[in-house]
Parts: sequence; structure tokens; C-alpha cells
Amino acid sequence: MTEAAKQVAKRAEERLDKIAETFRERFEGLTTAQFTDVVKKGRFAGSQIQGRAETGGGDQGAPR
Repeated sequence: MTEAAKQVAKRAEERLDKIAETFRERFEGLTTAQFTDVVKKGRFAGSQIQGRAETGGGDQGAPR
């Protein structure tokens, strides 16, 4: 490969890496925000996790 072709390939790879990083950052921001919204709206309020805490089943399987 000629030197010019190597430089073009390197620049293209760098741009693709930058695009991928930007995508990862935006995706992380979206998923974090959505999960936070779910928690804030109390969608887990009626889940089994809360029910277990209310019944005192936190020591299930522990020797007595």
C-alpha cells in the first residue's frame, strides 16, 4: 500500500473510532436516563423484591 493510501485508511479508522465512541456515550446516557426514570416513577414498587423485604425473607437459605 502506498503512503497516501495508508494515511487515508488511518484517518478513516480514526473517524470510525470517534463515531463508535460517540455512539457508546449517547447510548449509555439514554439507557441510564431511562432506568433512572423508571426508578423515580416507582415502577418497581409492586415488584417481588419489595414483597420479600416486607415478609422478612432476607435470610432465606441461611442456617439458623
